[in-house]
Amino acid sequence: MHRYLLHNDDVRDTGTQDLSAGQVGLLNGWGVFSTIRVYDGVMFAWERHWARMRTDAGRLRVPFPPDQDWLAQRLHRLIEANRAWNATLRVAVIRNRGGMFEGPGPMREFDVVAFTADVKLWGDSVKLGVIPNARLAASEFAGAKNLSWSENLTWYERAHEQGLDEVVLLNERGEVSECTSANIFAVEGAQVWTPPLDSGCLPGVTRALLVEEIHVPGLRIGEKKLLPADLEAADEVFITSTTRELLPVVSVEGLQIRPGRKVREQLQRAFTAYVESYVAPRKRADMIV
Repeated sequence: MHRYLLHNDDVRDTGTQDLSAGQVGLLNGWGVFSTIRVYDGVMFAWERHWARMRTDAGRLRVPFPPDQDWLAQRLHRLIEANRAWNATLRVAVIRNRGGMFEGPGPMREFDVVAFTADVKLWGDSVKLGVIPNARLAASEFAGAKNLSWSENLTWYERAHEQGLDEVVLLNERGEVSECTSANIFAVEGAQVWTPPLDSGCLPGVTRALLVEEIHVPGLRIGEKKLLPADLEAADEVFITSTTRELLPVVSVEGLQIRPGRKVREQLQRAFTAYVESYVAPRKRADMIV
C-alpha cells in the first residue's frame, strides 16, 4: 500500500486512525468495493466500475454516493497524492448504520475508503485447483462484489500453500463459475466461451469488455455453460481480471489441460489496444510520470 489513503473527503496518511470499531459495515462486511487499474494516471473503465458498484450497493442496501464525478474527483486526488500513475486502486463504500449492533455516536450513512498499491507481478501463467459447491448460483446476491470476502481469501491462501495460483469455483450444479478474483474462459477453435452470469460468477469488468467490446477477426466471444470436462476439452484456458488482464492456465487440478496460447495472445493484443485507446484521450497533459 502507498503512503496515503482516501477517507471520505480527505487524503490522509495510512497510519492515521480514521475508522471506528462500531461501524456496522466493517464488522459485518456490509459494503461494496472495486479494484481499478490506473494507467498513466487514468482510471481504466471507470464508468463500468462505478456502475457495477452502484448496482451492487442497491442490491445490498448500502448507501452510495449519488454522483459519479464526486467520487472520481476524490480518487484522482488520491492518485496524485501517491503519484500512483501506474498502479492498482481499491475503493470501498462501507455502510455505517443499521443492523443489530450499530456503533454509538453520530456517523455518516457510509464511508468511502480507498488506497493505491503497486501493480502485482502475476507471472506469465497460472495453475488452478478446483473447489466444488463454492458458488450458490441460485442466491439472490450471486455475483455481487461485497466486502464479505473471507471465503475467497481462505481459498486463495490455501491454494498458494498447495503450490497453486488460484482455484476454479464450481456452483451447486457442478458448473464452472469463476475463480476467487478472476473470470475464466475456454477456447474451442475460433470460439471463446465464459460462464454466463447465472452460473453465479461476478460480472468482471475485463470479462465484460471481452464479451462486449473486444473484436478480433475470426473469433467469436460469448457465454456458455461450462463443466470441468469442457475445460479439459478446450484448446486453451485463460483467466481474466483487472490486475491480471489475460493470463493462460497451464494446469487445473485433476484435469488434463492443453497448453495452447495463440487465441489468448490475440485477445491480449486487442485488449492492450483497447486500453490505449481509452487512456490516450483522458490522459492529463501536465501529468509527470
